[in-house]
Amino acid sequence: MRQNPSFAMTDVGEIRRLIEQHPWVTLVSSGADGLVASHYAVLLDDARDDLTIVGHVGKPDDMILGLGERELLVVVQGPHGYVSPRWYGDVPAVPTWNFVSAHLSGIPELLEPEENLSVLDRLVERFEGEDGRGLYRAPNDPAFVDRLAAGTVGFRLTPTRVVGKRKLSQNRPADVVETIIDGLSDGPYANPALAAEMRRAADARPRA
Repeated sequence: MRQNPSFAMTDVGEIRRLIEQHPWVTLVSSGADGLVASHYAVLLDDARDDLTIVGHVGKPDDMILGLGERELLVVVQGPHGYVSPRWYGDVPAVPTWNFVSAHLSGIPELLEPEENLSVLDRLVERFEGEDGRGLYRAPNDPAFVDRLAAGTVGFRLTPTRVVGKRKLSQNRPADVVETIIDGLSDGPYANPALAAEMRRAADARPRA
């Protein structure tokens, strides 16, 4: 991802927030047959306060991705959407696309079966949620658990390279940013998630 100093997202806390809120990621690797990609949910490692993530893949994706042997690129995609040039006022302008994204790269560590199962439990707890009937629990069946563990491979990735980018019209005047936020908040271009990210960035903008 080409970086632009105006849009660089380097704060670890902000990237952790992005991963926490948007855990469905793309895993990309380069093998003998070219580039391959898979899609899985990941979590921040709860024992760390950096950008280490944990997750799992289903077999044979571990072999296809060269998991644990080759560099893995993890693409985290946050809110994104179209920005109309009509919001810039009566000036020459072209359409663009605002977005928040991060790329984490490194060679992942493979997890032992017991830790892999622990990560699977965390994933269930993260996404099952509480609906008044209690959380879903995997059957207390050793044979079932063994089959589950045998069909997945867990991993931990502590990235050695991180590129974070938050392109939210920071290069535009404050009044134009407000117009864009209004345009994304309602009407044919409504994109509440992107509008909220732009509002957050605008509120953090240094005042003149």
